Amino acid sequence: MRRSSTHTKAAILDAARQRFAADGYDRTTIRAIADAAGIDPSMVMRYFGSKQHLFACAADMDLQLPDLVALPPDRVGWALAAHIVDRWEVDDALQILLRTAMTTDESAERMRGIFAAQLVPMITELTGDPGQAPARAGLAASQALGLALCRYVLRFPPLVDLSRDAIVEWLGPTLQRYLVGSP
Repeated sequence: MRRSSTHTKAAILDAARQRFAADGYDRTTIRAIADAAGIDPSMVMRYFGSKQHLFACAADMDLQLPDLVALPPDRVGWALAAHIVDRWEVDDALQILLRTAMTTDESAERMRGIFAAQLVPMITELTGDPGQAPARAGLAASQALGLALCRYVLRFPPLVDLSRDAIVEWLGPTLQRYLVGSP
């Protein structure tokens, strides 16, 4: 049965996300992605041109940050903590980026770009201080990425066993301090 180009492209992206998440960027091959998608490897190249471009498309994401400016200023850290945990639980693209960012410069740059582009403007709006926003964003990202690395990649038993609410209560005050100041 023949698939439409839209369905073929979607199947390639789904297979690429799975392979990149499981094997990392370096060990993932176009052939493995094609096999997982049930197509010839030439079709992967036809739609995406290169492994690098396919990775960029597979790992393209919006953090879908909540509108923290609309919240009470003394609760933004907890709101961001809850959002981070919820996103990591369901978003393979974040896990793909995290796994591959540890091994490839391109992936690391993509991760830095996503967090900077999405966190810095929000923090600037929250604090009114564009000079400190990049440092605050970097510190907040360090917590989000550190949690994700330990819970979802390394699978540290204490973190894997914590409930969502417990993580939010532990992480919330730290993010609060990084975002706007002391809780």
